[in-house]
Amino acid sequence: MLERTRAQSPFYTAEHEAFRDVMRRFVAREIEPHAHEWDEAGEFPRELYAKASEIGLLGLGFPEEYGGVPADQFMKIVASQELARAGAGGVSSSLMSHTIGSPPIARAARPEVKARVLPQVLSGQKISALAITEPSGGSDVANLRTKARRDGDHYVVSGEKTFITSGMRADYLTVAVRTGGDGPGGVSLLLIEGDTPGLSRTKLKKMGWWASDTATLHFDECRVPVENLIGEEGQGFKIIMQNFNSERMGMAASCTAYARVCVEDAIAYAKERKTFGKPIAQHQVIRHKLVDMAQKVAASQAMLELLAWRLGHGESPVAEICMMKNQATQTMAFCASEAVQIFGGAGFMRGIKVERIYREVKVNAIGGGTEEIMKDLASRQMGL
Repeated sequence: MLERTRAQSPFYTAEHEAFRDVMRRFVAREIEPHAHEWDEAGEFPRELYAKASEIGLLGLGFPEEYGGVPADQFMKIVASQELARAGAGGVSSSLMSHTIGSPPIARAARPEVKARVLPQVLSGQKISALAITEPSGGSDVANLRTKARRDGDHYVVSGEKTFITSGMRADYLTVAVRTGGDGPGGVSLLLIEGDTPGLSRTKLKKMGWWASDTATLHFDECRVPVENLIGEEGQGFKIIMQNFNSERMGMAASCTAYARVCVEDAIAYAKERKTFGKPIAQHQVIRHKLVDMAQKVAASQAMLELLAWRLGHGESPVAEICMMKNQATQTMAFCASEAVQIFGGAGFMRGIKVERIYREVKVNAIGGGTEEIMKDLASRQMGL
């Protein structure tokens, strides 16, 4: 009901739809049956990375020479939205943490580092994560405090990072550090390997995304080879900023899809659940809720696809991408809340998608740039 038929969409080709079929079977077979179990366990098997690589999921958009697969914006939307069908944000976030951890490597690392690291990540043998946020601040990247001082052919890194997705299990950490003075010009990026002496990790417990291992990282005089510098010294802030459009579009795609799951599951439940002698879907108040939910999902999907088209044609609509992320997270919040309300007491019980999605609303409204930061960035782009 909420998905366009394949003949109606001007954006998705036969190749996109073939990949959608592959993704849908993968999610139905490898993730959905285990989502609740993995959420309760607080992790999922590492073997899932290799399985995801086999269908081309991990390599989307990365250079073919390292095991990547060519992918436009719409292929990435298909991947994000099909993963979301499992209603398991923790699995999706950790399984795909390389999509924020590895692009700086692919874009700016030395050739020998790319050749050593990327094939292992894209094949699912190793896990990649991005480490920027610190206990003293999140979105204020320009003022991060983790320091890296040059000592011969190494950098010596000291400091902390927190809220790091895949932080407990990551083999490769793309870490923002301060190599120079104050402000964005003093920020660099280093690739730090997970077995580096002096690196320790503390597992964090969260409101949602339970299946995603999230950590605080402690760097105590960690010695990192100079060749692991990503890009030039002092250019880290620019490289990080290049990541954001892609990350926010991916989050917007996922959030819109989670909202759609809430609508679909709520419709199915409303047709089965009876009160006062008839299915609750026959009560006007429930029907109106479902229409409001579907309307917001349709609007978010339309905005997402138009922005993807613009990006594919060389535009960089930063303000609209910021607004798109907020549109999607607010749509997810509305639909998750209404779905739980429609489910009633059943919606308060662990083990169903709408309950998991409801717990995962806030991390999306915070991660990748808070809703408040998104509004501020958009307003600046608008000349306000």
